[in-house]
Amino acid sequence: MTVSTARPADAEGVRVVTVDHPPVNALPVQGWYDLADAVRAAGRDPEVRCVVLAAAGRGFNAGVDIKELQRDPGSAALIGVSRGCAEAFEAVYACEVPVVAAVQGFCLGGGVGLVGNADAIVASEDAVFGLPELDRGALGAATHLARLVPQHLMRTLYYTSRTVTAAELLAHGSVWRVVPPGELLSAAVELAAEIARKDGHLLRLAKAALNGIDPVDVRRSYRFEQGFTFEASLAGTADRVRSAFGKEA
Repeated sequence: MTVSTARPADAEGVRVVTVDHPPVNALPVQGWYDLADAVRAAGRDPEVRCVVLAAAGRGFNAGVDIKELQRDPGSAALIGVSRGCAEAFEAVYACEVPVVAAVQGFCLGGGVGLVGNADAIVASEDAVFGLPELDRGALGAATHLARLVPQHLMRTLYYTSRTVTAAELLAHGSVWRVVPPGELLSAAVELAAEIARKDGHLLRLAKAALNGIDPVDVRRSYRFEQGFTFEASLAGTADRVRSAFGKEA
């Protein structure tokens, strides 16, 4: 797995953080920590005024590496990935400068956690968003899906494990633009560059101010959700559901 940071040409003050973990960007424990470190480092850079969060491959993020959890006979992997996801989501939310998510293909599970904590989303026409958690023996990230769609739709999507398209999120106002796949990164960088033309100090103050007036403490809310994942694990439910997923995969 690689997490790279690049400075795009003709976009002063912008950094692009890209995750590349074939085949589907389902991240292992260390991957979530690496992503968190990269986003935090970009936000701390005094020359950076906006970060673009992107991914290589056919999908933005497929959540956690289920097979890593299945290989662990104990709870170390589950604890590790729970903490890692919390760190990565928090890094995006608390990044000192605005974060624009560039989303293509599938954005599932932990992917929703990342984009739900971003400041803006640009998506390709083939992008779909969803939480297949109930099909994977886990719970969580409803906190973040609730930032993308209205409450009743969030609940329906959560209970059914269905996905919602980028066009539908555009209609709900949570996606800024929907573009052809080949134009995704340039469109995300274009928005980031527009943001980055503002005064850097004021942008940092604005990010802190907007986080401060958020009606939901996203970190505490997400950690509350994760407690039920541990309960499902202790009860044996999570293993039973994940075993069925392994046979289907």
